Amino acid sequence: MSFDHTMLYLTAPEITLALLASAVLLLDSFLKPSQRVLTYIATLLSLLIVFMVTFATHVDSSLMAFDGQYIRDPMSDVLKLSLFVLMAFVFVYAKDDLRRRGSERGEFYALGLFALLGMMIMISAASFLSLYLGLELLALCLYALVAFQRNSASGSEAAMKYFVLGALASGLLLYGISMVYGATGQLGFAAIAERLQQGQVDAVVMSFGLVFVVLGLAFKLGAVPFHMWVPDVYQGAPTSVTALIGSAPKVAAFAMAMRILVDALPSMQEQWQLMLIILAVLSLAVGNIVAIAQTNIKRMLAYSTISHVGFILLGLIAGTTVGYASAMFYALVYALTALGGFGLLMFISRQGFDAENLHDLKGLNERSPWYALMMMLVLFSMAGVPPTVGFFAKLAVLDAIIRVDLLWLAITAVIFSVIGAFYYLRVIKMMYFDKAECSEPLQASTDTRFALSLNGLAMIGLGIMPSALMSVCASVFA
Repeated sequence: MSFDHTMLYLTAPEITLALLASAVLLLDSFLKPSQRVLTYIATLLSLLIVFMVTFATHVDSSLMAFDGQYIRDPMSDVLKLSLFVLMAFVFVYAKDDLRRRGSERGEFYALGLFALLGMMIMISAASFLSLYLGLELLALCLYALVAFQRNSASGSEAAMKYFVLGALASGLLLYGISMVYGATGQLGFAAIAERLQQGQVDAVVMSFGLVFVVLGLAFKLGAVPFHMWVPDVYQGAPTSVTALIGSAPKVAAFAMAMRILVDALPSMQEQWQLMLIILAVLSLAVGNIVAIAQTNIKRMLAYSTISHVGFILLGLIAGTTVGYASAMFYALVYALTALGGFGLLMFISRQGFDAENLHDLKGLNERSPWYALMMMLVLFSMAGVPPTVGFFAKLAVLDAIIRVDLLWLAITAVIFSVIGAFYYLRVIKMMYFDKAECSEPLQASTDTRFALSLNGLAMIGLGIMPSALMSVCASVFA
């Protein structure tokens, strides 16, 4: 492999983050527990620096590095910049939650930054080799974070389930990759697409490889029937970790699907499209129906995530640039919306008490009218109620699949969305019309309150002006 300075320029965001994450970990080892806020500040500064480096080195076309292992293009830049914003919200929300649990340790921030590095590698992967490297870096960090609260039996159980099922999914993905390599003799996405276009592959082996790769992808997305880990991990993990798992990795998983299905396997679109239709319909049905029966709000939001994954898949099913742009828009919007929901759960929690059940939200309007309004905006966005941004995200996806004559699929999605609106409205009813079970004032730091307000107002702000973000998503596929 030849090396030149262009590679350093293209990979500057990843190199910078790796160095800064190591520096944060090193800094924390010299700090006393009372000085842990410095680790938090250093983490946010690291995100700001990487954001500036990525923005300063942005590209307008697709450029390759490391002999086709790494790609830098407009899609990767937009997704990375979005991840930095999402992770900033995660760290701000987590600070108070970790302090309340007595778990404010620098390892959380370091693992979060290395998980972000794994997501960035996934987004810029141009071969199965680099994709798997980023995927496992992300997974290993998340396994540790789920078990971060050492004295929590539920956290340890959730981490073990996540680890075992994650290893199984990685095995399925690796088996699929090995079959694709056996059929094409290539690991690079562009080279695989070229071989398929030329017809120089064993069609049977390639089809089996596609099945296993999609199965691995479905697990990482949390699509039905590979969703069994999602509710248990969401419930068992600390809420700060659940906020991380339920937001940023969904953006990376979208990029993973784009790289594999669109970049490497475009000529097999008819085959993977049918598989995604099955996964999407099952996810919409199971996610929205089972969520109604949940009394634990973290499990309810877990099944909500599963249903939203179904919508992201719908955009990919369309197989057009409009569909891909709408799926990207939906993934970004959902990640921000989920962060708002989990952030408000952390805000409601207090010393020795975690807000995890639906009745914990009763009478929230009496205790804090402003943050009850923020929670209502977040829930309206999840339900797809206009004029919140969630409505326009759903509308964009439905428009994309109707354009490719999949009207029945759009109608199915609308029906399950209407069913799903019930459990969101039930929470809003509890916040505004039920009597509060606790009268203690809600406490949080100024930065957390500001972030929650910004997050909630973004639901209505992006809803009123959705074209700004939508045009950015559309431009990367132009």
